[in-house]
Amino acid sequence: MPRITPCVIGSIYETHVAVSRALAAALQSRPYSIQFAKIKSVLCHSLSLTGSAASILSQACEFALYCKDCYYLRPLSVAKRNAAGVHTLEEHWASIIKATGEDIGRPGLLDTPKRAAGAFQFLTRGYTQSVEDVVNEALFPCESSEMILVQDIELYSLCEHHLLPFIGKCHVAYIPTGQVLGLSKVARIVDVFARRLQIQESLTAQVAETIMSVTNAQGVGVIIEAQHMCMMMRGVEKQNSVMKTSTMLGTFRSEQKTREEFLSLLRM
Repeated sequence: MPRITPCVIGSIYETHVAVSRALAAALQSRPYSIQFAKIKSVLCHSLSLTGSAASILSQACEFALYCKDCYYLRPLSVAKRNAAGVHTLEEHWASIIKATGEDIGRPGLLDTPKRAAGAFQFLTRGYTQSVEDVVNEALFPCESSEMILVQDIELYSLCEHHLLPFIGKCHVAYIPTGQVLGLSKVARIVDVFARRLQIQESLTAQVAETIMSVTNAQGVGVIIEAQHMCMMMRGVEKQNSVMKTSTMLGTFRSEQKTREEFLSLLRM
């Protein structure tokens, strides 16, 4: 699951850093199952009554456990993130380059901190997106109850351990219950979570649980296969290794024939 940092929780109630940190620690396991409006209401109500971080934390955790129909947390606004982040990122990139022993003033590196800051914001733009925004109510009535598979969705993400890329493809299948998701929205959901600091295991689960929540499907299956630069460029330096992860929900988990159909379609 993606980690909710104090600054993101802070977008809900910005002036209470201590509460933000407490929530960040407590809600890492199910961040996108929290409905923003409800959490905001709990925070504001609790603060106005007692100001107690413990009370706020308790109620927020109850929503995290019981709001099964909620699947997103409102992200930081793009404008706020850009205004706060670009200049700071430039300074840090300049410091990193200097620390390598390079001359930050030489022609080839003069604008590198600025370019690197912009690139890093692009690569992590998932923090400024929510599932609600990218889906944009693109659910359509459909009588089909057969499996829908979107195969070979390219994905690019950053390993949260080394900040090096992992690159691969994602396969998403689901069995609808009266409505289908717009085709491009499946890929957009993958990107929302891939464009964050990630591990592949969490990314796979996040995509599957989000598709399940959005479509109310009978079941969802997600497989990701990717190559990790942190294993290829450094460390053991194994160039041909591929990591495969899967998450099966609903009928994909409970019924072997559904899993087999999913896997056989991938082999076609």
